[in-house]
Amino acid sequence: MKTVAIIGTRGYPSFYGGFETAVRNLVPFLTQNNLKVRVYCRAGETTEFSYSNQVLVERVFTRGFNNVSLSTLSHGLHACIHALFHKPDVALVMNVANGFWIPLLRLRRIPVVVNVDGMEWKRDKWNRIGKSIFYIGALITSKTSNKLIADSICIQEHWSAQFGVKSTFIPYGGVFSSSDFSERENFILYVARLVPENSVFEFLESISMINVQTKVVIVGAKSSFPAIQAKLEEVLSSNLDVVWLGRINDEEKLNSLWNKCALYFHGHTVGGTNPALVQAMSSGAPIVAVDSVFNREVLQDAGTFVSRDPVSIANTISSYINNKKSRENHSIKARKRAQTHYNWDFVNKRYFELIIEAIEDCPIEKYSRQI
Repeated sequence: MKTVAIIGTRGYPSFYGGFETAVRNLVPFLTQNNLKVRVYCRAGETTEFSYSNQVLVERVFTRGFNNVSLSTLSHGLHACIHALFHKPDVALVMNVANGFWIPLLRLRRIPVVVNVDGMEWKRDKWNRIGKSIFYIGALITSKTSNKLIADSICIQEHWSAQFGVKSTFIPYGGVFSSSDFSERENFILYVARLVPENSVFEFLESISMINVQTKVVIVGAKSSFPAIQAKLEEVLSSNLDVVWLGRINDEEKLNSLWNKCALYFHGHTVGGTNPALVQAMSSGAPIVAVDSVFNREVLQDAGTFVSRDPVSIANTISSYINNKKSRENHSIKARKRAQTHYNWDFVNKRYFELIIEAIEDCPIEKYSRQI
């Protein structure tokens, strides 16, 4: 039985971000198709799980520095060193920061498939050193990986233009609901990590300017950015209609919010296909999204776009909530587009096919000639 090692996520099952969303859905599919899966995890970042094929899932907890700057690099290094001694048939690596360690896996003749994520070196949350680390990691990834995965066409085109490499487009999927539009409740939903590039500060600024009576529900762990956390606490103390739920590790509870909200605000400005946007679409949530090439690629005409400005955000949300017909029309379009283009059946199958291709393309005798 072939073994797949998954490196670079918080673990399985985990609810931290997009990679963890993909792994939660992918692992059961891989085991159902006769692959053993080893997931490298971080302590305190996973929950318990139970399903029929869990005997085929091995969780290895890594050690590392748990600060923002060094966590990915240190945990990734520990995972790769473990893989050197417990050789899998293929490694599925998430995050180009782990590109620094891919040469170690190649020396051990392990085929490597990498999900490149977004352009981390352009994210506002990283300083100059952090951005440089991600860019160098991406450069090494482009030269040493066997196969690359891009979760959006825009990212695929960018990697082709900047690094001269081909990649396979595999987006994220969503969990579909059959909720009726009439069941939606009067609240605005925001779901994201509370970091600058997700327009959280601009959204918080806009709340006091929204001129319709509505509640606001914010989902996201405590921000590591003092200015953002201070602004959130200021808004909470001055507005009883704003609720902060922190991070939600219950998928059903989180999806129920998308199923019921009157409007979902998507503030992400960088990255590729965002899992939160896909899930909002799958739930039929009316969506206001910050205007970016990534959000337009995914949403197209199934929502409303807005500039990254508090006044524009407030005016657009106010107008959109008052336009029930437009919201209902977008709800239908969003769910239909998600079902057609962003579903886990397609995503899991494509990951599986690419993993098998990597194993079959790189048997030991062939791989040794490449090194």
